[in-house]
Amino acid sequence: MNREAMGRSRDRNSWAVVAGSTGEFGQEIALRLAEDGFSVVVCGRDSAGVRETRQLIEWAGGRAMEVVADLGDCAAVHRLIDTITRLLAGAPVEVLINNAGEADYGSPEHVFDLAFDLNVKTPALLTGAFAPAMAARGRGAIVDVGGLDTATRPGDRTLIQAATAALNTLTMLWTAEYGPKGVRVNAVDPHHDNDPGAVAEAIRFLVSPRAASIQGAILAMGARKPEAYSHADL
Repeated sequence: MNREAMGRSRDRNSWAVVAGSTGEFGQEIALRLAEDGFSVVVCGRDSAGVRETRQLIEWAGGRAMEVVADLGDCAAVHRLIDTITRLLAGAPVEVLINNAGEADYGSPEHVFDLAFDLNVKTPALLTGAFAPAMAARGRGAIVDVGGLDTATRPGDRTLIQAATAALNTLTMLWTAEYGPKGVRVNAVDPHHDNDPGAVAEAIRFLVSPRAASIQGAILAMGARKPEAYSHADL
């Protein structure tokens, strides 16, 4: 489906929440889900980026709402959940993309706290908020996106990889908890050299009916040239 046909393939009350909808990766994920007809909750701390993503979806005929929130702040994430719940007014969240983002770099303590807040605590809060309702309806899809390893210091890379490993463990635990109730939980671990379109296509596949039998998968994406990817790969 091309972007001119956004929003035509499903009920416009089919909502997808994309945490971290700004930047190349998050924006591309949000756009591809909108192409498939999902209405998208666009959220992140960069207000200009959040607005841009929403506008791109709406200009192409899709439906989106924007919520600005610092996904590295626990209190802000709780407010985000309350805001999404209020704005959707009972409409269900059918897809959750835990793509909170990557840590910036400073002291080891700062990197540790931010990496685990973004890549472990925030996904846990969002999944805890939206997965039970998915399970009650007997359907839903969650994709956990590991932190991009863009650090230059070995110690920073270790901490970010540790946070991603923790998120992958949560993916498996959530699969055991929610999988039998119809909620598919999978993970994608991008490499920093991955093309955003390739990562978005992988996520698009995992939430689609084509992946109905896939649960608990952790898709580790190595560094490949963008042109090496195609729909046929998925």
